[in-house]
Amino acid sequence: MITDVHSHLFRHSHDFTDPFSSDSARAHEGEVDLSVKWEEYAATAPDSTRTIVVGGKARRSGLWVDDAAVAAYVGEHPDRLIGYLALDPTQPGWQEELRYGHQELGLRGIKLMPMYAGFDPAAKEYDELYTYAERHGLPLLVHTGTTFVSSAPLEWAMPRHLDAVAIRHPELRMVLAHLGHPFEGECIAVIRKHPHVYADLSALHYRPFQLWHSLRLVQDYGVFHKVLFGSDYPFTTVDDSVKGLREVARIPGIPGLPPLDADAIEEIIHRPSLDLLGLGGV
Repeated sequence: MITDVHSHLFRHSHDFTDPFSSDSARAHEGEVDLSVKWEEYAATAPDSTRTIVVGGKARRSGLWVDDAAVAAYVGEHPDRLIGYLALDPTQPGWQEELRYGHQELGLRGIKLMPMYAGFDPAAKEYDELYTYAERHGLPLLVHTGTTFVSSAPLEWAMPRHLDAVAIRHPELRMVLAHLGHPFEGECIAVIRKHPHVYADLSALHYRPFQLWHSLRLVQDYGVFHKVLFGSDYPFTTVDDSVKGLREVARIPGIPGLPPLDADAIEEIIHRPSLDLLGLGGV
């Protein structure tokens, strides 16, 4: 079974304003249609795929997906989808949104976008959020790495900031998105030292050299077991992500260095991520 720990619900005309809308053409190879269609997702993933779906909230960057829309979407396919709520803690009322999304809507994790929203994720003023998530077993999916949005401060995307969060909240499950690209080394340094902090490989396969280099670092640091599979749909698909990983696994590599461990890469594709994130009973 494949577990996709990183897919989105976007309703193109409802959820975006500038600068997100105008800047999204920088994502990769021009403008991407970000309208999510279940039929399209299902047609580009094996039938047994289990999928975590997130929206996103970042007022600064012009992205706001209602948690109720995520809950309704996953409720149409409860055997396949698991929903996360999203928070922008720079905005008033986020504490009520947290409780409502968890307790009323039944969403099972939290998406945070520190760079897009413009906040320091390590700031102690957000410990209330992390304490709630740790107490209630809500894993975090945190955007780390670069972005196409010009107004999003790159500093708050650096994976190192989540190190301080993990030190203060050691039982909190976290996934650092996109292996922190292009700051993969920093991301690897964080996930290696914390038992419950992971990274996902979403949205990397269409940069094949970068993916190869990232996996080479993962292999050298011995953290293959801390890397989870994700697609980042609608930016790409499960099938294309699997294909890209397997193609990179076949690259002979640099003369004088061993090749990538193809078996370890296959294990990423089939990793039981829900169990690792405390969602195995969902």
